[in-house]
Amino acid sequence: MTIEDSCWRLASPGLIRRRDHSELSGQLDRLLRDGKVRSVLPGIYAAVDLADLPETRMQAVALRHPDAVLTGAAAARATYWPDVPVKLVEASIPGGARPQSGFRFSRRRVPPELIVERHGLRLTVPAMTALDLASSSCADGIDIALRTRAATLSGMHDALRQTSYRDGNSQRAGLLLDSRDEPWSAAERRAHRYLRAARITGWKANLPVLLAEQQYYIDIAFKAARLAVEIDGRLHQPTRRCSTPTAGGRTP
Repeated sequence: MTIEDSCWRLASPGLIRRRDHSELSGQLDRLLRDGKVRSVLPGIYAAVDLADLPETRMQAVALRHPDAVLTGAAAARATYWPDVPVKLVEASIPGGARPQSGFRFSRRRVPPELIVERHGLRLTVPAMTALDLASSSCADGIDIALRTRAATLSGMHDALRQTSYRDGNSQRAGLLLDSRDEPWSAAERRAHRYLRAARITGWKANLPVLLAEQQYYIDIAFKAARLAVEIDGRLHQPTRRCSTPTAGGRTP
């Protein structure tokens, strides 16, 4: 059996854990010297063309630290936001871990009710992930979770209550209040603020309508006036994203 065979027989394709395959140590060392494989985390290796992929780094965390919980952008990518950029793979590791390039580890306590397993990974649920990604300058994590139905406002409020010990929760609570009319994009969020500030009532956000057996959503609908307002022409287009740092800039 070659090292390539071993990689693709693992539960995490493209990765190999040295301690599981001591018989391949010689091959592995040669491949490392030849620049064909690279260490992703201590004792965890991947082919060079896979080593920097977010999915590879996420799976590497699961192999190296089975009790880890992926958070932030990594959790979003594996659940409800598949194209979110992942600059750092963030994870909560109860026993702690040494800092590694491309990763951010913490000992943050995540309640069991806020953990889900997907693709062999332990992740924060979308409601918690959306709060982690939100910041005062960008609420895309919340907006996209609402638009994709991955989480509800009540679920986010519940996640906030279960993690009441965290720094930055006052900011997160403010963002949830600002989300009370369930915006699906930054432009919709601004429009909702303007309407509330002007004390304009009688409208509903993202009202579903059926046309020619196809369901659409009106950004802002004044049902009594039979008036539809489209904010950002986003009906069949990807949302323009802003950067998505962790709320408060840090994870306690």
